[in-house]
Amino acid sequence: MQDTHLLDPFGRRITYLRLSVTDRCDFRCTYCMSEDMVFAPRAQILSLEELYTVADAFIGLGVRRIRITGGEPLVRKGLTSLLTRLGARDELDDLAITSNGSQLEHMAHELREAGVTRLNISLDSLQRERFAAFTRRDRLDQVLSGIDAARVAGFRRIKLNTVVQKGRNDDEVQDLVAFAVDRGLDISFIEEMPLGSISSHERKVTLCTSEEVRERVEQRFQLVPSSHRTGGPSRYWQVVGSDTQVGFISPHSRNFCGDCNRVRVTAEGKLVLCLGHEGALDLKALIRRHPGDAERLRAALIEALRLKPERHHFDASEQVQVIRFMSMTGG
Repeated sequence: MQDTHLLDPFGRRITYLRLSVTDRCDFRCTYCMSEDMVFAPRAQILSLEELYTVADAFIGLGVRRIRITGGEPLVRKGLTSLLTRLGARDELDDLAITSNGSQLEHMAHELREAGVTRLNISLDSLQRERFAAFTRRDRLDQVLSGIDAARVAGFRRIKLNTVVQKGRNDDEVQDLVAFAVDRGLDISFIEEMPLGSISSHERKVTLCTSEEVRERVEQRFQLVPSSHRTGGPSRYWQVVGSDTQVGFISPHSRNFCGDCNRVRVTAEGKLVLCLGHEGALDLKALIRRHPGDAERLRAALIEALRLKPERHHFDASEQVQVIRFMSMTGG
């Protein structure tokens, strides 16, 4: 009998797919991409039908959570049609999107109607000049309006994502938690990952560990451990007296690979088994060489999972450990 789920060599079952729909973005966040990014030609990007084919294969193999990522996924033309098809799949427990928030003011309701259940919105600063320095775009007001629109649209949960850098925005973590609490949002603080070569800062100097961030948050808010889980690597704490969960994603200081239940597919159709490794399987070549062959695709995914590594080995050195930028991989 053929396998009906994805299991890696370490007994971890894959139930979560992060599916990138574009490598393009209307921001140029300093830790995510360079200012002069060269994007893939459109012919190299999976079509919406091909993206659905990939998602359908994963769903058939037991994936129950899909997060749509980019780049900035909301700049992908026709995205709503893909979301509507995925949103109609009863097998999925969760259909989420990671966004920079720039398009939410006019798209939030449309996304909710399509079946998206949760949103992650990147927000690294509440200060206009600092936000512009992080994103290389002066659009903080646009993002804040997008967050308000998302709240009105009625998603199950909305979570802010903040990449914390020492000396650049670590002094804002309390204000960001207060912003989340006031609006009934969750927030995760992320240690920067060493992906892609950057020139805006030295990662070994700006690394701010999750423990340091939590200690700073607790100077103003009382936190208690939470059993809340979203399927990703965040470990959550509850802000006492509120509905807000504060998460910490700690690729450096607290390796979370033992619980890994996810893989990524890039906009170019590369199956990435681990963020910390360069190896990938070219699903696009397989799909275009054998269109409509669902069994061949399923078999390739099952076989690929045998190569999933046990863990990443990130450290805080300046040595680039993975050449690709996060925007190329999918958030």
